[in-house]
Amino acid sequence: MSTAGFTGLAEQVRSLAAGETTSVALVRASLERIAATQGTLNAFRHVRARQALREAEDADRALAAGERLPLLGVPIAVKDDTDVAGLPTRFGCGGEAEPKSADGELARRLRAAGAVVVGKTNACELGQWPFTEGAFGATRNPWNTAHTPGGSSGGSAAAVAAGLVPAAVGSDGGGSIRIPAAWTHLVGIKPQRGRVSLYPYTDAFHGLTVNGPLARTVADAALLLDVIAGPHPTDVGCPAPVNASAACRREPGRLRIALAWRPPLTLTGTRPDPDVRRAVTAIAETLARLGHHVEEARPRYGLIGLSFVPRAAAGVTQAAAQHAVPHLLDARTRSTVRTGRRLGGRVLRIARGREPRQHRRIGGIFDGYDIVLTPTTAVPPPRIGAFDGMGALRTDRAMIAACPYAWPWNALGWPAMNVPAGFTRDGLPVGAQLLGPACGEESLVSLAAQLEAELRWPELRPALDSTGRAPVEQ
Repeated sequence: MSTAGFTGLAEQVRSLAAGETTSVALVRASLERIAATQGTLNAFRHVRARQALREAEDADRALAAGERLPLLGVPIAVKDDTDVAGLPTRFGCGGEAEPKSADGELARRLRAAGAVVVGKTNACELGQWPFTEGAFGATRNPWNTAHTPGGSSGGSAAAVAAGLVPAAVGSDGGGSIRIPAAWTHLVGIKPQRGRVSLYPYTDAFHGLTVNGPLARTVADAALLLDVIAGPHPTDVGCPAPVNASAACRREPGRLRIALAWRPPLTLTGTRPDPDVRRAVTAIAETLARLGHHVEEARPRYGLIGLSFVPRAAAGVTQAAAQHAVPHLLDARTRSTVRTGRRLGGRVLRIARGREPRQHRRIGGIFDGYDIVLTPTTAVPPPRIGAFDGMGALRTDRAMIAACPYAWPWNALGWPAMNVPAGFTRDGLPVGAQLLGPACGEESLVSLAAQLEAELRWPELRPALDSTGRAPVEQ
């Protein structure tokens, strides 16, 4: 594929403002790349070809008239749990659904910034799993199409990694931005809870789920976060604003970084794959070389799973009632729905009520450190179909064993970020996770930008041919 598809978000904004290209040209090229790769990568669930080109024409007229907005004329993708007027929000489910009559707050903010939403990306059913396979087929990894890009924001990650769009929005209720970012060599930010409005939805998955950006560079992810951040008038408990783009341009200073290898208790005996450990160790060594103090330590996670599981299961139960015809749901989803019903009510209230104590206990690590560094996942991206034929319990155990590091920060509501950490010996991407305290996005972004300047990860791209095919291991 042409390398033109890998022009970043900020660079597209600059070239449009300078008159070096047009929105119609950028949007048409994006749509052509989507069409060329859909049969192989399957990154999109819905494509707005005609509407997007009309909106690009409007953007070009605005640009010619001298109007300037943060993303005016740039093509963007959103995940299929985001309401976009005129399209259904299926959230990975099969069956028919009525088109939404209005944009959700996230799509509204993108349009207000001038972005052209080219489509909605594929997701697994109700965002439950770290793979994007289900009602609309399997989304494949641009680095190796025999493997998953992760989930549940796998469509958004595949679209950005393959150069179909310069950046995309995903959602993260247990790692669903950070896991696919790690497995596709991208930057992915899970913001502080409440940073990005979920309207018309509230308290998604009982406070676990937030929306955030996926991009190839820290600057692009920061720009997209700044655009989509902010409350809807009906939101409550909104955090104080941050300026991620400014943080990206600022030196982080000398930080104290805790390298945490042990995940919370999962009863799976998980240890990081040797290739993952090697890659994250290299990130830690780079940080030390840059002048940061890095040493091994471990957050006091306690039994945080007792808080996460009821909230996640109850969230699936509520989402299934809104978005799916019950008999079309995956059998594993139906099992989780039954669990969610059992764990609702008093158990759910107790689980949510533990959060202040968890903040104090786990947050104690920030008395001695500024940021926690962990692997993002314990393993490289699994092969497509690796979870086929498993029941609900076996799938959960396999999923937790593969991805034990991300979900605690969803239970806490605090910000976290994936940065590319390199590749396995087989050429599969893996990631490192930066974890911060409440409202700590600016420190995470600043440190990630320093790492990017040193490691120059955006220069590496998957070797896609003109049809979107990537290398497949034998």
